[in-house]
Amino acid sequence: MAKIGLSMTDQLPTNIPRRILALRAIFSTNRAYRQFEERFRYLLERRRAEIAAGVIAEARCVALIGASGSGKTTAVRHLITTQTDLISNDPETGRMDVASLSVPTPATLKFVGQTTLAALGFPLRREKTAQTIWDMVKDHLAARRTLFLHYDEAQDLSRHQTPKELNSVVTTLKSLMQHPVWPVGLILTGTEELKTIVNHDAQLARRVYPVEFPRLNPLLDTDRVIHLLSHYTERAGMSVGDDVATTEFAARLIHAADREFGLLIELAISALEEAMRAEAEKPEVIHFTHMFRKRAGCIDGLNPFVAGDFERIDCRRLLDRGGET
Repeated sequence: MAKIGLSMTDQLPTNIPRRILALRAIFSTNRAYRQFEERFRYLLERRRAEIAAGVIAEARCVALIGASGSGKTTAVRHLITTQTDLISNDPETGRMDVASLSVPTPATLKFVGQTTLAALGFPLRREKTAQTIWDMVKDHLAARRTLFLHYDEAQDLSRHQTPKELNSVVTTLKSLMQHPVWPVGLILTGTEELKTIVNHDAQLARRVYPVEFPRLNPLLDTDRVIHLLSHYTERAGMSVGDDVATTEFAARLIHAADREFGLLIELAISALEEAMRAEAEKPEVIHFTHMFRKRAGCIDGLNPFVAGDFERIDCRRLLDRGGET
């Protein structure tokens, strides 16, 4: 976890945005992230050893799968930016160890290729065929000495695709890893649908190291959530309220976050901001209640921090009135 200190001056109400920014800069690890980092480091060190030995071997892929709000995009960003031996963009040599981009919409093979070229710093200036575009992508990956190509929202590569188009996508991904001159590793991040792509072709699947961000379990993870709340509250210069540091409240927070790790941290920080603006000494249930009311626009009967039977609430719904007209 990152350590960003807050002075007494920073804790004044007028510095709330700065305090919140410091909280958002904290990165909380979990078992899935550590597994993801271990897989990435293994492939990175293997690729560098091959380059040093003059060996050309096909690259591999890490697929990080999780629901919206699980924290997978933040995890990749943190991994890439904290690896001190990675060069993101050297203006003198042109070296770019990792190129990262989101899959565009529509995710046609041609448009994805164009977006990849732009991420490598070579936007197209005239129309070309998909085959030509991907040949250019491979040439520029080699020119920039790129070791890994990261596609976020990679599940979109399979949406609205015919079987023939999906075959072309899979073939293109494999061709990047099997390039005879400069093979490039892949990092794919996406939702459950990403499994459709990696399982579509057995040859692709055997080249993939899958890592899944599991959902939080309200029966098993409450102690962990209480610890996280305590950590963030302490870093905000506050103390934890007694009504917040309970297993029942942790279960409510887990449900409010739809059991997703990244979203839970986001909600906790938003509630801490509510407490700061109220000039409270510690976050209490009321601050989480106000936070969720603002976020979802729901009535109190559908607020998981108020309702008795909170587990029935769909916390992803906005402006829910429970059937009111």
